[in-house]
Amino acid sequence: MTKTQYYTATSIDGFIADENNSLDWLFESGSKEATSRDSRERFDTFFADVGAMAMGATTYEWVLDHDQLLDNPDAWRGYYGETPCWVFTHRRLPPVPGMDIRFVHGDVRAVHDQMASAAHGRNVWLVGGGDLVGQFADHGLLDEMLLAVAPVVLGSGAALLPRRIRAPALALRNVEQDGGFAFLTYQVTRTFQA
Repeated sequence: MTKTQYYTATSIDGFIADENNSLDWLFESGSKEATSRDSRERFDTFFADVGAMAMGATTYEWVLDHDQLLDNPDAWRGYYGETPCWVFTHRRLPPVPGMDIRFVHGDVRAVHDQMASAAHGRNVWLVGGGDLVGQFADHGLLDEMLLAVAPVVLGSGAALLPRRIRAPALALRNVEQDGGFAFLTYQVTRTFQA
């Protein structure tokens, strides 16, 4: 059965990017821990079950720029294989050459149906940003949140999930430690109103 999962790193104070929409803080906050064998195996195990993924325009642009993917499209394949990716945007953005990237906008429900169909029974990964994931959650389309909590406090930036969600909507299912990082898995157990 297809699950829709939000797998991301966050600061202790709940930001997924700093005030400049950068993730450099994550690599500076413990890159050895963030790229440890356990962390890599955790991500590889997660990604093996992913059949489709989605991200917002800001996340997509950061990944393009940070890894220079327009000049090196094979790096995208190295990260995500042939997994189709939906990018939510209202602007024209360049596609990574040769990759299955679909630019969309509007109501997430119709796009979610397309992603779930393309996933062929595997899971849908919501990469980020937080507001985009919130739109899926608003419509009861978010099943799990998998959070790598980094040992850093940013003070401001892009919120993890700019919505109010409380227990019993979130049920903690797993806690693991990898160096200074805490890995938390929450099941989203019911729909809610933002």
